[in-house]
Amino acid sequence: MQLRTIMLAVAMLTTACSSVMATTTDEATEHVNAVAAGDVDKLMAGYAENAVFQWVGGPLDGVYSGREAIRGVWSKFAKGNAPLTAKIEKLAESGNQKGSTVTANVTFAGKNTIKVRYILTYREGKLANEIWQIDPQLASNY
Repeated sequence: MQLRTIMLAVAMLTTACSSVMATTTDEATEHVNAVAAGDVDKLMAGYAENAVFQWVGGPLDGVYSGREAIRGVWSKFAKGNAPLTAKIEKLAESGNQKGSTVTANVTFAGKNTIKVRYILTYREGKLANEIWQIDPQLASNY
């Protein structure tokens, strides 16, 4: 009886982990598309309560901790830039039972062209850490 219970628990955990990992790149893609659309409410739905957002370079450079601070920076960005188109390249995911990290090169185009090296870390299905690295030379660096 105990062996059967353990095997069932392992099977359930494996299924849960693989389904989280399988959808993380989809979540990251949806996140990038929400940035491009300027859909702050959709963006905020994916964040963990104590998420940290590190914006490196540009006029919004800084570290934003917590949902309220992150909402503020995305609201400023959307007001000044949206709508944009987003071209995602070199999307990659690394994951294990504790979470997943997605990296990508993203070019946002609209009034301005913004090249970003994106790193998104998900824990328990929520975006826990985000790095937005402005990189004008993105195509030649990665």
